Amino acid sequence: MGKQLFLILNSIILWRWSSITTSEAYSQNQTDRLALASFKNAIHKDPLGVLSSWNDSTHHCEWQGVLCSKRHPRRVTSLVLRSQGLQGFLSPYVGNLSFLRVIILENNSFHGEIPPQIGNLLRLRLLFLSINSFGGPIPSNLSRCSNLETLNLMYNQLVGGIHSDLGSLTRLKALTLSANSLVGPIPCSIGNLSLLQQLFLAKNALSGEIPEELSRLKRLKFFQLSLNKLIGEVPAGILNFSDITIFSVACNQLRGSVLNDVDTSPSLYFLSIVYNLFTGMIPSTLTNATGLRELYLDHNNFHGPIPKNLGRLKGLYWISFRYNHLQDDLSFISSLVNCSNLKVLGMSGNLIHGSLPRSFSNLSTSIEQIDMLENRIQGTLPSAIGNLFNLSVLALSNNFLIGRIPDSIGGLYKLQQFVLAGNMLTGEIPSSIGNITLLNLLDLSFNIFQGYIPQSLGNCKQLIGLDLSNNNLIGSAPVEILSLSSLAIVLSIANNNLSGSLPLQVGSLKNLGMLDLSHNRLTGLIPTSISECLVLERLHLEANSFHGQIPEALRPLRGLKELDLSNNNFSGPIPSFLAGLSLLKYLNLSFNQLEGQVPEGGVFLNASSVSIYGNMKLCGGVPGLKLPLCKSSSSKKSSSTKARVIYVVAGSLSCLALLLLCLSIFYCKKKQMTTNASSSLSFENQFLRISYEELLRATNRFSETNLIGKWRYGTVYKGILDGGATVATKVLNLMQRGASRSFISECRTLGTIRH
Repeated sequence: MGKQLFLILNSIILWRWSSITTSEAYSQNQTDRLALASFKNAIHKDPLGVLSSWNDSTHHCEWQGVLCSKRHPRRVTSLVLRSQGLQGFLSPYVGNLSFLRVIILENNSFHGEIPPQIGNLLRLRLLFLSINSFGGPIPSNLSRCSNLETLNLMYNQLVGGIHSDLGSLTRLKALTLSANSLVGPIPCSIGNLSLLQQLFLAKNALSGEIPEELSRLKRLKFFQLSLNKLIGEVPAGILNFSDITIFSVACNQLRGSVLNDVDTSPSLYFLSIVYNLFTGMIPSTLTNATGLRELYLDHNNFHGPIPKNLGRLKGLYWISFRYNHLQDDLSFISSLVNCSNLKVLGMSGNLIHGSLPRSFSNLSTSIEQIDMLENRIQGTLPSAIGNLFNLSVLALSNNFLIGRIPDSIGGLYKLQQFVLAGNMLTGEIPSSIGNITLLNLLDLSFNIFQGYIPQSLGNCKQLIGLDLSNNNLIGSAPVEILSLSSLAIVLSIANNNLSGSLPLQVGSLKNLGMLDLSHNRLTGLIPTSISECLVLERLHLEANSFHGQIPEALRPLRGLKELDLSNNNFSGPIPSFLAGLSLLKYLNLSFNQLEGQVPEGGVFLNASSVSIYGNMKLCGGVPGLKLPLCKSSSSKKSSSTKARVIYVVAGSLSCLALLLLCLSIFYCKKKQMTTNASSSLSFENQFLRISYEELLRATNRFSETNLIGKWRYGTVYKGILDGGATVATKVLNLMQRGASRSFISECRTLGTIRH
């Protein structure tokens, strides 16, 4: 009986215990399910339907992106939903997933702040929230996630500083905070992360010096601090870490001689320190980093020679020393022949001199880019340059090269950019360039090329930029080039000796941004087809011999920002549509034969943006142009009426004066021929003196009632003087051609007539 009672009690206890544990498991199971449901509710856009499986008919451990523990059934350990296009915010209830070890939500569109409840996930090892739109600060209590090994928050919109508490995450191997808006210094406590292998803090606004404590990170492989505002020197020793593979502090304000620390760095693969203030010489010990593949030293203050033993870096893929103060000849080129994988050689903007050695043509046939512009390189281009058949970029502008371009250049079929501007090259442009059909940029400006522009350039159907300006080229503007609809950046043949008219094919340049044909000898009219160049922003046709009116064809070019038609023979008025080109900021119409009123809208409102000198018949415009006022049509009509009145009055007065003179002569003759005249008359009374006022009274103001007759040269009125004498008054019209001669003839006749 006692034994049976014991068994019953034991069964009750076991049942009761089983009920308790089942209840707790159910409670924990519900906690994770509810947390995931809250996560789903915070998502307002799920374009791929990844959360459609998250429903009541399916256990949450089977939901897409959810992984549960095997040791602790139904407890969520991983939440992985990368690149699903999810939009929304991250629910704070994620902090209730206490067994969570992995959160990977990268490459979505989460926004809002990272919830601080993530700090409750004490088992968390991997946190990937990169490539989203999270804002606000980095949660300070992330330091509670003591098991965290990888923290990746790059490419978000995080602000504030980097908390020093992150230095307590002693298991952290990768800290990636690049591409945010973080400010302030790099915490010294980062130096406590002895297991750290990856430190990515690039593309923020971090300031101050790089902490010396970082030199304790002996296991560091990736060190990326570029694109910040860091100052001071790089802590000694970092470049000598045995495992360092990638080292980049580009685009800061760092100084010192960092390259002296490169001694034994066998694992160094990528070194970029561009756009800083580093000084010193490039040490020959740099070649001890035998694993180096990419070396970027551009835009610093390095000086001295280039190491002659660079050929030891046989795996070198990319080497660039652009824009320093390196002074050397080109003998180091010979050692680079050993670099069989070399693809890019950049040395622009230094003080490198001497001629291109023969070994230049023996560089790796895999080389794709050679950039040596803005140096002091002399001599000629090697005839064997065609050996470098994989070249896509050859830039040697602004040097002292002479001679001709070798015909072998046409063998560089993969060449896309060919830039030789600013040298002293002579001869004709080789027609073999037309074989380079992949060419998209050709700049041969500022040389001494002669002859005709080769028609074969029309074969380069992918050209987007062509500059042949400032040479001695002759002939007409080539139709083949003007037909290249691919041209988009610039077509410039300025400052040459081109002649003839501008072909209609200019209308094919439908994608062109800048057309410069200035300073040639082009003639004729601007073709109407130019109206089809709708993308044109800059049009320069100055210093030619174009004539006619400024064409209406320019009206559709609504994107014009610069228009220069100066020093031509354009005539007629300035078209008003130029004032309607809202983007036009520079207009030069000087030294033409334009006339009429200057428009007052658009670009014409700013006198400093418009030049109209040398057009003597222009008027009006804003006061800043300092032109004379224009006469309006009403004022012209009024002025014309006034002029006619003045002419009539002046003519009448002249006629009256002549009439008085005629009468005086008449009476004088009469007195001389009258023998019975009274001798008592005084000398003063021998001539009839009549004022203009008396003549007005005598003729009743030359009234029509006193009109006797009209003749070709005048009109005769009857007049009665104050003394009662009747006279005939003739008014001559001196405006009539021949009136003067008629007056003289009549005077002579009157002198012989006796009444």
